[in-house]
Amino acid sequence: MFGCVLRKLRWKRNGARRSVCTRQPEVRVRFAPSPTGFLHLGGLRTALYNYLFAKQRGGALILRLEDTDRMRLIPGAADAIEDMLEWAGIPPDESSRRGGHYGPYVQSERLQLYSQAASSLLHTGHAYYCFCTNQRLELLKREAQRSGHVPRYDNRCRHLQPEQIQEKLALGVPHVVRFRLDAGAEPFQDLVFGWTRHEVAAVEGDPVILKADGFPTYHLASVVDDHHMRISHVLRGSEWLISTAKHLQLFAALRWSPPAYAHLPLLLNRDGSKLSKRQGDIFIQHFREQGVLPETLLDLVTHAGSGFNNNRIGRHLDELIQEFNISKITTHSALLDLDKLDEFNRVHLQRRIEDQQMCAELRDELRQRLLHTHGSDISDRAVLEPHYIQRVLQLRKGHICSLRELLDHSYSYLWIRPRVSLQQLKDVSAEAAVIAVAVIQLVGAGGSFSSTEQLNRELKLMASRLNTKYSSVMRVLRLALSAQQKGPSVAEMMLSLGEQEVCVRLQKALDLTNDSICVE
Repeated sequence: MFGCVLRKLRWKRNGARRSVCTRQPEVRVRFAPSPTGFLHLGGLRTALYNYLFAKQRGGALILRLEDTDRMRLIPGAADAIEDMLEWAGIPPDESSRRGGHYGPYVQSERLQLYSQAASSLLHTGHAYYCFCTNQRLELLKREAQRSGHVPRYDNRCRHLQPEQIQEKLALGVPHVVRFRLDAGAEPFQDLVFGWTRHEVAAVEGDPVILKADGFPTYHLASVVDDHHMRISHVLRGSEWLISTAKHLQLFAALRWSPPAYAHLPLLLNRDGSKLSKRQGDIFIQHFREQGVLPETLLDLVTHAGSGFNNNRIGRHLDELIQEFNISKITTHSALLDLDKLDEFNRVHLQRRIEDQQMCAELRDELRQRLLHTHGSDISDRAVLEPHYIQRVLQLRKGHICSLRELLDHSYSYLWIRPRVSLQQLKDVSAEAAVIAVAVIQLVGAGGSFSSTEQLNRELKLMASRLNTKYSSVMRVLRLALSAQQKGPSVAEMMLSLGEQEVCVRLQKALDLTNDSICVE
């Protein structure tokens, strides 16, 4: 296909050696989740590292759904996984949804390929039929546990004679196909763990590769798919490191060249415990619903581990692609500190607000959230106008961690006029009415709303002219404008609301029936 032999691997005792080829093979990696659950942080990191590796080398990321565990499939999970990858900004180049030249991309639609591979292995003697019942296998397991050994299949059906096999097949006895593991596994070079060798035949029984229902197990399916989809590199979790010895034996038995392997260290909680899907809050959909930005999650999971020349908060996807270095991935587990989530999200939200196009998207999203949350309680539809929302975002950037915060009670004054009486203001300061009138006049004079610094200076001068405490002025204004005792600075409140709205709220508190004091 490429005009030359792209890759030849000769396996010897001292490892794998690549033959020289004047043209490098295309980099093709795959993310192969099982739709028995939804995408979580561990899966996102695996998908991201594959994406970074591929994009850095001009290659392709394939999304392959490994749905051969039919009993545990969750309806809608397959679509949800790809939805979350797209939301995170790391969409696959090939998938069941996007198409491609090497489909189908769902394993249940590729059964013929696995059957053919199993038949080939049976023909060459690398596999055999196993007729052991579930009851016998369970007895083996219990006996091993009773004696303190690791349960393993005893390879009994390896030794059946051909006529015994044919007789059982003719009688329709239920069976599986097992792969014959060879002793003396060859070492292989993992791109993360270095030279590795696992004598799987010494500690495990021959694995099932084709189940009684005709569906393959992971071992056979992943090998067959990696070959037919021309996968050049496999980046997957380190829990599969030991199984790689089996997969390499399968590749050799099928006379196929294996991909290069890189096993990623586990992503753990900060205390070193394993991330559990039962936690519920590690699923990507959960973070999305909580207002976490996709670039925040990408930054967080990469910051937790290794694989980059530098490690800092605030990297976006282009920077991650540029800085990714697979040789920098260590074998140490990556510790995820979710307590830093707000800090990361604050940085990335500020970056979005400062970007003109992204800020427009934030305005639209916040407007929809406002309508959903506050609806008919909104006092003036002007607060839904782009310029108003833009002003709020600009003033709050660096302070809020997500748009959802702006929907909380503490920020309701931005969208809903509070009901504050003159008596409430007088309870704060006997000079409340004088202060309110003076502020209305100050606003009407113009020039006060250029910045919080300028507005604060003018409010201090006004307090001095009134011969009243600046703190009293602040308390009166905060209550009149927000009906709250804490929040952003009063100057920021005034800038957010705008001149006209500040006047309206002060006038209402003073029970004024006209707005002649406030200049439009």
